[in-house]
Amino acid sequence: MVFKKMLSAFGVGGPSVDTVLTNPNTRPGLTLEGQVNLQGGDAPANVEQVVVSLVTRVEIEGGDTEYAGVMEFHRLPVSGAFQLAAKQQLSLPFQLPVPWETPITDVYGQRLRGMTMGLRTELAIARAVDKGDLDQVNVHPLPVHERILEAFQRLGFRFKHADLERGHIRGTQQTLPFYQEIEFFASPQYASTINEVELTFVTSPHGVEVILECDKRGGFLTPGHDAFGHYRLSHADADTTDWVQVVDGWLRETTSRYGSLRGAHGFGGHGHGHGHGRGVGMGGVVAGAAMGAVGGMIVGDMIGDAFEGDGEDFGGFEE
Repeated sequence: MVFKKMLSAFGVGGPSVDTVLTNPNTRPGLTLEGQVNLQGGDAPANVEQVVVSLVTRVEIEGGDTEYAGVMEFHRLPVSGAFQLAAKQQLSLPFQLPVPWETPITDVYGQRLRGMTMGLRTELAIARAVDKGDLDQVNVHPLPVHERILEAFQRLGFRFKHADLERGHIRGTQQTLPFYQEIEFFASPQYASTINEVELTFVTSPHGVEVILECDKRGGFLTPGHDAFGHYRLSHADADTTDWVQVVDGWLRETTSRYGSLRGAHGFGGHGHGHGHGRGVGMGGVVAGAAMGAVGGMIVGDMIGDAFEGDGEDFGGFEE
């Protein structure tokens, strides 16, 4: 599905823009290449700048409510000021580096339910800015992400949903203002102890941090609670590790913990605590023995209804 909208901010007879990606498929750490095609209007126009940016849908907490908003998280100026003549056609090539922490949207060619990603083009003329041209982007996992996702599937976990939460996970090297959560239903062999598992990757050029959040079932005398694990690994581990064994070990280690993690709440730094309980308790995990183990990352399925939300605050876009 492709999102296209001719520029409306400049009125009938104004310039228009159409961005074409050479290939909409990419991975964290790679680049997106394409060109911005401009078509002059009925009169010359003084273009102030042309910018492309990556935008996605993020869950944001405000007061007692949670809502989805469109957030730009990476931008690249394609051109500075120039004059676009009447009816002139101009193509501006670009190469946009994809941040290492960019959320994964597609696995094995299937969109992860809940994920959306687009490349937005902005054209600024005489203080009017149009952000109307939007192209779908598909972010595929790196090898280590893929192996770990595969391990969860082999262990019988079923993918539930993926989303992006605004905030910061304490103790990680996270740089973006949000993190991805990939949720799985527990497989039968874990169902006696776990309801669901949420996985987060924080990826860098050097490797991946994996954060596990297990929703533990309560027992006869004990309430249910969340348990956390934090693991680190290198990209080079992708093909040298028995990931089924490693992920099984993570899950058993994480669910055996109890105590200091109870009631943990909030994510330092942003004031947008997410009630899932990472943050304070996570600091205890990070400081503990969990850190040294081999780690991994999980992947966050459709873009159809993805770009709704608070358009005004986020420079909105519609299909």
